[in-house]
Amino acid sequence: MSQFKACIGKKSLPRRSAFSMIELVIVVVIIGIIAAIAIPRMSRGSAAAADSAVASNLAVLRNAIDLYHTEHQGTYPPVATFADQLTKYSNIDGTTTSATKDTATGVIYGPYLRAVPQISVGAKKGSSGVAAADAAGVAWIYDVSTGSVTANALGNDQAGKAYSAY
Repeated sequence: MSQFKACIGKKSLPRRSAFSMIELVIVVVIIGIIAAIAIPRMSRGSAAAADSAVASNLAVLRNAIDLYHTEHQGTYPPVATFADQLTKYSNIDGTTTSATKDTATGVIYGPYLRAVPQISVGAKKGSSGVAAADAAGVAWIYDVSTGSVTANALGNDQAGKAYSAY
């Protein structure tokens, strides 16, 4: 009989090691709290990056226009040929003949940009057109009489400043 009791005592159910339901719920709640904090911060960061890109692109455009103005005896690039004037070589009169420099013909000025930058905000996002007034595909509004360029985007940035006031 003592052998029988010893045999029964040794036969216990095997222990399983697993997480309890409470532990799993706590982990899911912690992950949810972390996500609730992190996701809004990341979305604000991407919006601020787009705002910064607009300001940076405008600075690049304005510098290119100013340099063109200086090298071409005080004239600004015309609206109709804006992209060619700033992305190709030209002579003192602003005539663009090719994408290569030619000192023999006086085509020595420029290029001032590799390409007209795209706008990164608003309904025209991804377009790079330049015009004197709002039109389809126009990212930048350019005034040839003053050489000023502004973003053609409705709305405000994260700080509440209008994109058109950049």
